[in-house]
Amino acid sequence: MDKHLHIISLDVPWPVNYGGVYDLFYKLPALQAQGVKIHLHCFDNGRGEQPELDKYCQEVRYYPRNTGHKGFTTNLPYIVASRKNETLLSNLLKDDYPIFMEGVHSTYITLDKRFNNRRKFVRIHNVEYEYYKQLYNCATAVFKKLYFLWESKLLKKYEQQLVHHATAFWSVTEKDAEYYRNELHCNTMDYLPLFLPPWEVTCKEGMGAYCLYHGDLSVAANDYAVKWLLEKVFHDLDLPVVIAGKDPSKSLEDLVHENANACIVANPSGKEMQDMISKAHINILPCFNNTGIKIKLVNALYNGRHCVVNDAMVSGTSLGELCHVVETADAFRERIQLLYHQPFTQTETEARKKILYKHFNNETGAKQMVKWIWETYK
Repeated sequence: MDKHLHIISLDVPWPVNYGGVYDLFYKLPALQAQGVKIHLHCFDNGRGEQPELDKYCQEVRYYPRNTGHKGFTTNLPYIVASRKNETLLSNLLKDDYPIFMEGVHSTYITLDKRFNNRRKFVRIHNVEYEYYKQLYNCATAVFKKLYFLWESKLLKKYEQQLVHHATAFWSVTEKDAEYYRNELHCNTMDYLPLFLPPWEVTCKEGMGAYCLYHGDLSVAANDYAVKWLLEKVFHDLDLPVVIAGKDPSKSLEDLVHENANACIVANPSGKEMQDMISKAHINILPCFNNTGIKIKLVNALYNGRHCVVNDAMVSGTSLGELCHVVETADAFRERIQLLYHQPFTQTETEARKKILYKHFNNETGAKQMVKWIWETYK
């Protein structure tokens, strides 16, 4: 029997040029390899139609997001309401195939009674209301703070209801799975590791040339993390540090330019970013939200040397033992000074191979999805 699956994607998952789309995209070829016929539905907010996706799907459809005031309601989170689309609903009702929703963002159909008897599965990328609460804590602009706080309140109510309206849920971390089970009383939550590029552990031994922070700099939490590093850790640390990522703010660029040892690389290509990660001696990745998993850390562990992080970066994962985990600014500074003169060794590379290859396996993940969808919850 053919295995057909509708996938509703919160964004167009190609090109893979920011952390949030890695899991979205690399799931597609993995499922296709297991014989799944994918009917992909993408919400497009400017990325456009991507012929690359046709290689892995039976069909690909695109829908506009209702951005700005069009996406705001008083009772639904913006990330959900802005993805309400009647054409999508009509297309999904043309058959009875199971539906897989990427993120809480894509779950509007669970509110529609016409889908009550459909098998519906949700990928949980974060505990979203916690994520937005932490964005509120990181934001400085008044309007953004108000938006993040309001969205967090709406999401808390929405996620509490959502667990009763889908067949099953699959999180990206064990911690988020436990949260859904214990706090939201979700009995159909399981952990499903990230889907990744066909990376090999290629960490270069010996010495690198600089410290590196990389990430999507347009995200409030990342902007906050970099400013914290520059103001609290590197302000009196005489070591070169490179800040690299997408769309840095003017205030961040100005702060970097005030530090004689720092430089910023805005909007590097994927190849340039990987080159910077491999040549760095220390990847420094503090985090100020502890839900979900950060692809930038996984990338650095596969392709970089030393990784210095805080507990929030590795919380709910098995990756802490591969990192140098510290908390305070002083502890970051001391560990960076120590590691900057310490070569990266083959022993550390082998430790990463042992854990990463066991933990992240696209084929295993796709087989597990197939088993859940067409056997466990058939």
